[in-house]
Amino acid sequence: MTSRLFAICFNAPRPADLARFWSGLLGWEPDGGPGEGPDGGVVLLPPGGTGFRLRFLPGHEPKTVQNRAHFDLTSASPEDQERTVARALELGGRHIDVGQRPEEGHVVLADPDGNELCVIEAGNKFLADTGFIGALACDGTQEVGYFWSAALGWPLVWDQDEETAIQSPDGGTKITWGGPPVAPKEGTNRISFELVLPAEAADREAEMDRLVSLGARRTGQDAGGRTLFLDPDGNEFFVRLP
Repeated sequence: MTSRLFAICFNAPRPADLARFWSGLLGWEPDGGPGEGPDGGVVLLPPGGTGFRLRFLPGHEPKTVQNRAHFDLTSASPEDQERTVARALELGGRHIDVGQRPEEGHVVLADPDGNELCVIEAGNKFLADTGFIGALACDGTQEVGYFWSAALGWPLVWDQDEETAIQSPDGGTKITWGGPPVAPKEGTNRISFELVLPAEAADREAEMDRLVSLGARRTGQDAGGRTLFLDPDGNEFFVRLP
């Protein structure tokens, strides 16, 4: 049995405040209690209870560079795109310039902590079958796309010109990697993956060994008891018990 993607985690100076922004923007509800572990932060649950969660965890490193990952939110119409942008601004987001061209149809914003996000224009065919969170768009190599496809058991849905994308067999949000050039990694990523191990105790160590065999590097544990790994591009990810 393979690990599954349990959560996408945000490190934030004020986890509860950032969780309120994303809850209001996405319409995801808090789980009603503290997150798991001594520094559990806040957890938002996906609609219907299927798919990954969002976890907002205490983190105090200042943001100095563009994140290696950001959400692309989809739009059903131009008016829908405008409503999403307006809602993000009302909740504390802001417009930012990351080099986008005026003729491009997407809108680039930052959440209250400065994490980038894009509101994609209506009619984007690549994200047509994904839902509101169309993609987690990552800066990364083809190798890391292959790694995550094997690690999660999610098939590749795009593999061209060193750009890759994967999607759960159940559908939903795609995870994409843009290929070269990949900016050098500086500091700890503010957005990371959290995997949950198989329920069977006998499979847990074998699964962590499998991740290493695929190209991950195991580096220790955090305060919450999660095992810390680095993927082939050096991005932190965490593995937790069920």
